[in-house]
Amino acid sequence: MRERTLVIVRGAGDLATGTIVRLIKSGYAVIALETEAPAAIRRTVAFSEAVYHGEQRVEDLCAVLAQSAQEAKDLAAKGIPAILVDPTGESIGLLRPAAVVDAILAKKNLGTNRAMAPFTVALGPGFAAGRDVDVVIETKRGHDLGRLIYEGEAAPNTGVPGVISGYGAQRVIHAPAAGMLRACSQIADEVKQGAVIAVIEPDSQAEKMSDACEGTRAVPVYTSLTGLLRGLIRDGYPVTKGMKIADIDPRIEEHDNCFKISDKARCIAGGVLEALLHAQVLP
Repeated sequence: MRERTLVIVRGAGDLATGTIVRLIKSGYAVIALETEAPAAIRRTVAFSEAVYHGEQRVEDLCAVLAQSAQEAKDLAAKGIPAILVDPTGESIGLLRPAAVVDAILAKKNLGTNRAMAPFTVALGPGFAAGRDVDVVIETKRGHDLGRLIYEGEAAPNTGVPGVISGYGAQRVIHAPAAGMLRACSQIADEVKQGAVIAVIEPDSQAEKMSDACEGTRAVPVYTSLTGLLRGLIRDGYPVTKGMKIADIDPRIEEHDNCFKISDKARCIAGGVLEALLHAQVLP
Protein backbone atom coordinates (compact mmCIF):
# COMPACT_ATOMS: atom_id res chain seq x y z
CA MET A 1 0.00 0.00 0.00
CA ARG A 2 1.31 3.44 -0.94
CA GLU A 3 2.35 5.62 1.99
CA ARG A 4 -0.02 8.49 2.70
CA THR A 5 1.28 12.05 2.37
CA LEU A 6 1.49 13.66 5.80
CA VAL A 7 -0.27 16.96 6.46
CA ILE A 8 -0.17 18.67 9.85
CA VAL A 9 -3.16 20.79 10.84
CA ARG A 10 -2.62 23.28 13.65
CA GLY A 11 -5.88 23.27 15.58
CA ALA A 12 -8.74 20.78 15.84
CA GLY A 13 -11.79 22.92 16.54
CA ASP A 14 -14.99 22.57 14.52
CA LEU A 15 -13.75 24.36 11.40
CA ALA A 16 -10.38 22.61 11.55
CA THR A 17 -12.18 19.29 11.98
CA GLY A 18 -13.97 19.83 8.68
CA THR A 19 -10.60 20.18 6.98
CA ILE A 20 -9.14 17.15 8.78
CA VAL A 21 -12.06 14.96 7.72
CA ARG A 22 -11.87 16.13 4.09
CA LEU A 23 -8.14 15.47 3.87
CA ILE A 24 -8.32 12.02 5.43
CA LYS A 25 -11.17 11.00 3.15
CA SER A 26 -9.07 12.25 0.23
CA GLY A 27 -6.21 9.92 1.19
CA TYR A 28 -3.89 12.11 3.26
CA ALA A 29 -2.38 11.22 6.63
CA VAL A 30 -3.31 13.96 9.10
CA ILE A 31 -1.96 14.94 12.50
CA ALA A 32 -3.69 17.79 14.33
CA LEU A 33 -1.82 19.83 16.94
CA GLU A 34 -3.78 21.18 19.89
CA THR A 35 -3.37 23.02 23.19
CA GLU A 36 -3.46 21.39 26.61
CA ALA A 37 -6.95 22.84 27.23
CA PRO A 38 -8.94 23.35 24.00
CA ALA A 39 -11.87 25.76 24.23
CA ALA A 40 -14.15 24.52 21.45
CA ILE A 41 -17.75 25.72 21.52
CA ARG A 42 -19.16 23.22 19.01
CA ARG A 43 -17.63 20.33 20.93
CA THR A 44 -19.76 17.62 19.33
CA VAL A 45 -18.05 18.25 15.97
CA ALA A 46 -14.55 19.11 17.18
CA PHE A 47 -11.72 16.57 17.27
CA SER A 48 -10.06 18.76 19.92
CA GLU A 49 -12.27 17.05 22.53
CA ALA A 50 -9.98 14.02 22.20
CA VAL A 51 -7.51 15.92 24.40
CA TYR A 52 -9.95 15.45 27.29
CA HIS A 53 -11.44 12.04 26.47
CA GLY A 54 -8.64 10.22 24.67
CA GLU A 55 -10.73 9.98 21.52
CA GLN A 56 -13.53 11.87 19.78
CA ARG A 57 -15.89 10.70 17.08
CA VAL A 58 -17.21 13.18 14.52
CA GLU A 59 -19.59 11.69 12.00
CA ASP A 60 -17.86 8.49 10.80
CA LEU A 61 -14.28 9.21 11.89
CA CYS A 62 -12.81 8.82 15.36
CA ALA A 63 -9.79 10.91 16.36
CA VAL A 64 -7.30 9.46 18.85
CA LEU A 65 -5.04 11.35 21.25
CA ALA A 66 -1.40 10.37 20.72
CA GLN A 67 1.18 10.48 23.49
CA SER A 68 4.15 11.10 21.20
CA ALA A 69 4.98 12.37 17.72
CA GLN A 70 5.82 8.84 16.61
CA GLU A 71 2.52 7.46 17.86
CA ALA A 72 0.71 10.27 16.05
CA LYS A 73 2.56 9.45 12.85
CA ASP A 74 1.70 5.76 13.16
CA LEU A 75 -2.00 6.54 13.69
CA ALA A 76 -2.10 8.97 10.79
CA ALA A 77 -0.48 6.43 8.48
CA LYS A 78 -3.47 4.15 9.13
CA GLY A 79 -5.97 6.86 8.16
CA ILE A 80 -6.84 7.66 11.78
CA PRO A 81 -7.11 11.35 12.76
CA ALA A 82 -4.24 11.78 15.25
CA ILE A 83 -4.35 14.51 17.89
CA LEU A 84 -1.12 15.64 19.52
CA VAL A 85 -0.81 18.21 22.29
CA ASP A 86 1.73 20.61 20.82
CA PRO A 87 0.50 24.23 20.81
CA THR A 88 3.81 25.69 19.62
CA GLY A 89 4.36 23.20 16.80
CA GLU A 90 7.64 21.84 18.12
CA SER A 91 6.95 18.42 16.59
CA ILE A 92 6.65 19.79 13.05
CA GLY A 93 10.40 19.73 12.48
CA LEU A 94 10.58 16.13 13.67
CA LEU A 95 7.60 14.93 11.64
CA ARG A 96 8.60 16.76 8.44
CA PRO A 97 5.13 16.98 6.84
CA ALA A 98 4.55 17.77 3.18
CA ALA A 99 2.25 20.61 4.24
CA VAL A 100 1.14 22.55 7.29
CA VAL A 101 -2.34 24.04 7.59
CA ASP A 102 -2.91 26.68 10.27
CA ALA A 103 -6.54 26.19 11.30
CA ILE A 104 -6.32 27.76 14.76
CA LEU A 105 -8.61 30.60 13.67
CA ALA A 106 -7.04 32.96 16.19
CA LYS A 107 -7.48 35.94 13.83
CA LYS A 108 -3.73 36.41 14.12
CA ASN A 109 -0.59 34.43 13.37
CA LEU A 110 0.58 32.43 16.38
CA GLY A 111 3.83 31.34 14.79
CA THR A 112 3.09 29.53 11.53
CA ASN A 113 5.62 30.32 8.80
CA ARG A 114 6.66 29.10 5.36
CA ALA A 115 9.79 27.41 6.73
CA MET A 116 7.67 24.83 8.57
CA ALA A 117 6.94 22.74 5.47
CA PRO A 118 7.33 22.72 1.68
CA PHE A 119 3.77 24.06 1.43
CA THR A 120 1.80 26.10 3.97
CA VAL A 121 -1.84 27.16 4.18
CA ALA A 122 -3.67 29.35 6.70
CA LEU A 123 -7.37 29.83 7.36
CA GLY A 124 -8.76 33.32 7.79
CA PRO A 125 -7.37 36.73 8.72
CA GLY A 126 -4.00 37.39 10.32
CA PHE A 127 -1.83 35.95 7.54
CA ALA A 128 -0.39 37.38 4.35
CA ALA A 129 -0.19 34.95 1.44
CA GLY A 130 3.30 34.92 -0.04
CA ARG A 131 4.85 36.19 3.17
CA ASP A 132 3.59 34.18 6.15
CA VAL A 133 2.20 31.21 4.21
CA ASP A 134 1.82 30.16 0.60
CA VAL A 135 -1.98 30.34 0.48
CA VAL A 136 -4.68 31.88 2.65
CA ILE A 137 -8.25 30.52 2.63
CA GLU A 138 -11.12 32.98 3.02
CA THR A 139 -13.28 32.11 6.05
CA LYS A 140 -15.81 34.96 6.00
CA ARG A 141 -19.29 33.83 5.02
CA GLY A 142 -20.40 35.13 1.67
CA HIS A 143 -19.54 34.83 -1.98
CA ASP A 144 -15.80 34.39 -1.34
CA LEU A 145 -16.02 31.75 1.40
CA GLY A 146 -13.40 29.07 0.70
CA ARG A 147 -11.62 31.16 -1.96
CA LEU A 148 -7.85 30.71 -2.33
CA ILE A 149 -5.76 33.85 -1.84
CA TYR A 150 -2.24 33.75 -3.28
CA GLU A 151 -1.45 37.41 -2.64
CA GLY A 152 -2.69 39.45 0.28
CA GLU A 153 -4.92 38.60 3.21
CA ALA A 154 -8.38 37.31 3.99
CA ALA A 155 -11.16 39.73 4.90
CA PRO A 156 -10.59 41.27 8.36
CA ASN A 157 -12.49 39.90 11.32
CA THR A 158 -15.70 41.84 11.94
CA GLY A 159 -16.60 40.08 15.17
CA VAL A 160 -20.13 39.52 13.80
CA PRO A 161 -21.17 35.93 13.04
CA GLY A 162 -22.95 34.97 9.84
CA VAL A 163 -26.71 35.49 9.68
CA ILE A 164 -28.94 32.42 10.08
CA SER A 165 -32.72 32.82 9.79
CA GLY A 166 -32.33 36.56 10.24
CA TYR A 167 -30.13 36.37 13.36
CA GLY A 168 -26.47 37.34 13.46
CA ALA A 169 -24.83 38.71 16.61
CA GLN A 170 -27.69 37.37 18.75
CA ARG A 171 -26.65 33.80 17.96
CA VAL A 172 -23.42 34.06 19.93
CA ILE A 173 -23.28 34.32 23.71
CA HIS A 174 -20.29 35.77 25.55
CA ALA A 175 -19.30 35.32 29.17
CA PRO A 176 -20.80 38.06 31.36
CA ALA A 177 -18.05 37.55 33.94
CA ALA A 178 -14.75 35.79 34.50
CA GLY A 179 -14.62 32.54 36.43
CA MET A 180 -15.49 28.86 36.20
CA LEU A 181 -18.36 27.95 33.88
CA ARG A 182 -20.92 25.46 35.15
CA ALA A 183 -23.26 24.17 32.45
CA CYS A 184 -26.99 23.91 33.16
CA SER A 185 -27.84 22.74 29.64
CA GLN A 186 -26.38 20.43 27.04
CA ILE A 187 -25.59 20.84 23.37
CA ALA A 188 -28.68 20.11 21.22
CA ASP A 189 -31.09 21.22 23.98
CA GLU A 190 -34.02 23.36 22.85
CA VAL A 191 -33.79 26.60 24.81
CA LYS A 192 -36.06 29.62 25.24
CA GLN A 193 -34.94 33.23 25.08
CA GLY A 194 -33.93 34.42 28.54
CA ALA A 195 -33.36 30.93 29.93
CA VAL A 196 -30.27 30.17 32.02
CA ILE A 197 -28.00 27.76 30.15
CA ALA A 198 -24.98 28.08 32.45
CA VAL A 199 -23.61 30.00 35.39
CA ILE A 200 -20.18 31.39 36.08
CA GLU A 201 -18.70 31.00 39.54
CA PRO A 202 -16.50 34.12 39.91
CA ASP A 203 -14.12 32.48 42.39
CA SER A 204 -12.65 29.62 40.37
CA GLN A 205 -10.81 28.38 43.46
CA ALA A 206 -13.94 28.04 45.52
CA GLU A 207 -15.29 24.65 46.43
CA LYS A 208 -17.78 23.36 43.89
CA MET A 209 -21.38 24.04 44.83
CA SER A 210 -23.65 21.03 45.17
CA ASP A 211 -25.96 22.63 42.61
CA ALA A 212 -24.12 25.38 40.77
CA CYS A 213 -27.19 26.41 38.78
CA GLU A 214 -28.97 27.36 42.02
CA GLY A 215 -26.00 29.09 43.61
CA THR A 216 -26.51 32.70 44.70
CA ARG A 217 -22.87 33.64 44.05
CA ALA A 218 -22.95 32.51 40.45
CA VAL A 219 -23.45 34.87 37.51
CA PRO A 220 -26.17 33.49 35.21
CA VAL A 221 -25.66 33.09 31.47
CA TYR A 222 -28.92 33.83 29.64
CA THR A 223 -29.89 32.74 26.16
CA SER A 224 -30.17 35.56 23.65
CA LEU A 225 -32.91 33.93 21.57
CA THR A 226 -35.05 30.82 21.25
CA GLY A 227 -33.52 27.93 19.38
CA LEU A 228 -31.13 25.00 19.65
CA LEU A 229 -28.06 25.16 21.83
CA ARG A 230 -25.63 24.27 19.03
CA GLY A 231 -22.49 24.94 21.02
CA LEU A 232 -21.45 25.40 24.64
CA ILE A 233 -17.97 25.47 26.09
CA ARG A 234 -17.24 22.49 28.30
CA ASP A 235 -18.37 22.37 31.93
CA GLY A 236 -15.68 23.48 34.35
CA TYR A 237 -13.78 25.62 31.84
CA PRO A 238 -12.22 28.83 33.24
CA VAL A 239 -13.54 31.69 31.10
CA THR A 240 -12.68 35.36 30.80
CA LYS A 241 -15.26 38.14 30.61
CA GLY A 242 -16.40 38.64 27.03
CA MET A 243 -15.15 35.23 25.88
CA LYS A 244 -17.37 33.40 23.38
CA ILE A 245 -18.97 30.53 25.27
CA ALA A 246 -22.14 29.46 23.43
CA ASP A 247 -23.86 29.37 20.05
CA ILE A 248 -27.62 29.31 19.41
CA ASP A 249 -29.19 28.06 16.17
CA PRO A 250 -32.68 29.59 15.72
CA ARG A 251 -33.73 26.66 13.48
CA ILE A 252 -35.41 24.29 15.93
CA GLU A 253 -35.91 21.70 13.19
CA GLU A 254 -32.15 21.43 12.56
CA HIS A 255 -31.44 19.23 15.59
CA ASP A 256 -29.17 16.82 13.68
CA ASN A 257 -26.93 19.71 12.62
CA CYS A 258 -25.64 19.88 16.20
CA PHE A 259 -23.76 16.68 15.38
CA LYS A 260 -22.70 17.40 11.80
CA ILE A 261 -19.80 19.32 10.28
CA SER A 262 -21.14 22.70 9.14
CA ASP A 263 -21.54 23.94 5.59
CA LYS A 264 -18.92 26.61 6.36
CA ALA A 265 -16.40 24.03 7.57
CA ARG A 266 -16.96 21.86 4.49
CA CYS A 267 -16.53 24.83 2.14
CA ILE A 268 -13.26 25.87 3.80
CA ALA A 269 -12.08 22.25 3.71
CA GLY A 270 -12.68 22.20 -0.03
CA GLY A 271 -10.46 25.25 -0.37
CA VAL A 272 -7.66 23.58 1.56
CA LEU A 273 -7.88 20.45 -0.58
CA GLU A 274 -7.85 22.55 -3.75
CA ALA A 275 -4.75 24.40 -2.54
CA LEU A 276 -2.88 21.15 -1.87
CA LEU A 277 -3.78 19.63 -5.21
CA HIS A 278 -2.92 22.81 -7.09
CA ALA A 279 0.51 22.80 -5.41
CA GLN A 280 0.95 19.13 -6.39
CA VAL A 281 0.92 18.01 -2.74
CA LEU A 282 -0.81 14.79 -3.69
CA PRO A 283 -2.29 12.24 -1.23
